[in-house]
Amino acid sequence: MPVGTLGTVKAMSSHELEDIHAQIILGNTYHLYLRPGDEFIKQTGGLHGFINWQHPILTDSGGFQVMSLAGLRKITKDGVRFQSHIDGSYHFFTPEKVIEIENNLGADIIMSFDECPPYPATKEYVAKSLKLTLDWAYRGKQAHQYTNKQALFGIVQGGVYEDLRLESAQRLMEMDFPGYSIGGLAVGEPKEDMFRLTDFLNNILPQDKPRYLMGVGTPLDILINIRNGVDMFDCVMPTRNARKGSIFTWQGKMIIKAARYKHDLRPIDEKCTCYACRHYSRAYIRHLISMKEILGMRLATIHSLHFYLELSQRAREAIIEGTYESFFNKYYPILDEIME
Repeated sequence: MPVGTLGTVKAMSSHELEDIHAQIILGNTYHLYLRPGDEFIKQTGGLHGFINWQHPILTDSGGFQVMSLAGLRKITKDGVRFQSHIDGSYHFFTPEKVIEIENNLGADIIMSFDECPPYPATKEYVAKSLKLTLDWAYRGKQAHQYTNKQALFGIVQGGVYEDLRLESAQRLMEMDFPGYSIGGLAVGEPKEDMFRLTDFLNNILPQDKPRYLMGVGTPLDILINIRNGVDMFDCVMPTRNARKGSIFTWQGKMIIKAARYKHDLRPIDEKCTCYACRHYSRAYIRHLISMKEILGMRLATIHSLHFYLELSQRAREAIIEGTYESFFNKYYPILDEIME
């Protein structure tokens, strides 16, 4: 799922996202609450109307952003008091308030408010944090107004501790959410722990409801976690890296500013069908990005998002055909080169 934190997937128009077959994009509750405001967005017809995107949208709850404001927030059992990173103004997020904001934003899939514990953290801290997250999940579910229009997911937390992850998953399943997110596995922990825990949760979470691994990841991360039962992913990597000239391809990662591309008139990927590859050369895109021209960032972004979405499409086809393991084994060596 391409990330559109501020109501836009950076450098991309809605039409361009449709052209690369994006099915769903993300918005960020914390940022959109601060600017331009959820009440205003509600008046415009919700995020769909405000940003002119007539396809599914997912909004997170702001829990990760609040966690990242370590010096600007105070956590209590009722919620989180924090200072805006923009102007220092004070705000208070309760689970009920967060759901109200997400109801106003009008996304199709919304997240429960959670505390995302940092890594590393002691088991004692993570257990205390998990209790808050579970209490907030229950309160948020009670406050949710539009259950027929917005699917509210519970967020499985518990750090790197399997017993806490089990407790989290079981308690959330008792609350019967339409889907389950797996949080806290993209905050600095070793990749081995992420893979171990998604594999562990694969045998616990319901088979007939979607699993969403938040904030992940590299192409190889995605393929491994699909094998571990995950259905949905989001990450800023394809857009953020592309704007800096680091482009994902089926042949590995391309650093487009490298001197060897200065006079290379081939497309980024000769087998790619995206707009950038159909119309522009490596030399031209290298020139644009070297000169910090916005068009270069846009073309690189179009290609990298197209790559991620094509990777997901091929994975879906392999699952349907029952050939996912051979698909995985074919592309593992290539994608291992672009692991970060």
